[in-house]
Amino acid sequence: MTTTPAGRLRALGRAELTLLGRSKGVLFTALFVPLVLPLSLRASLTEDRLEGTGLDVGTVVVSSAMGFSLLFAVYSALVSVYAARREELVLKRLRTGELRDAEILAGAALPSAAIGLLQCLVLAAACVLALDAGAPDAPQLVIVGLLLGLPLCAALAALTTVMSRSVESAQVAAMPLMLLTMFGSGSFVPLELLPDKLASVCELLPLTPVLTLLRGGWNGGLSGADTLQALLTAVAWLVLAVFAVRRWFRWEPRH
Repeated sequence: MTTTPAGRLRALGRAELTLLGRSKGVLFTALFVPLVLPLSLRASLTEDRLEGTGLDVGTVVVSSAMGFSLLFAVYSALVSVYAARREELVLKRLRTGELRDAEILAGAALPSAAIGLLQCLVLAAACVLALDAGAPDAPQLVIVGLLLGLPLCAALAALTTVMSRSVESAQVAAMPLMLLTMFGSGSFVPLELLPDKLASVCELLPLTPVLTLLRGGWNGGLSGADTLQALLTAVAWLVLAVFAVRRWFRWEPRH
């Protein structure tokens, strides 16, 4: 029987969703942590603090909330998924069939990506209603930000597992990027509030351009040059991450 790539992805995605439902810790982190963090951010932000930045509380919280979903529901969850499937020899067995390497990684990522995307939509709607954030002024930038952010988080998650020997050590390996993103990419502290030199460095972090596009799409304050810079930086990181995964990703446990 001949199968199609779409059919193989659907089958693998359904199987992965079943396995993900059994991982209570991963599921808790993916579903509930991104819902709690925006509340903490909202409690620490005031309009006075954002004065002169061109931002408002609603814009910052809604874009950061979507960033938290990408970080926890997609990146952090997939670090555990890829590491666990590798250690259980699932990835090695899948490679003996007709599935291609890219299909295996994409199929494993489908449930987490779907959860992350759904969370982004739910959190955006909640922020619009609760914080009067309003509709995005440039929705195309929000869409592009999500379309770049989802595969980028998946590729970075696969790459992170290269530096680990177990699921537990994979989560430790994921912490640097998570902390850098939360505190350096504008999730908790907008780049507009950082010193210029530090902000210029933080603009080069992997998920900073994604958050820039999300935030700029919401308030419409992103110039053409800044939009192009964010797009090029995000695409560059995506290409680099995919290349690194193809070159160094481990399909079976280390011995």
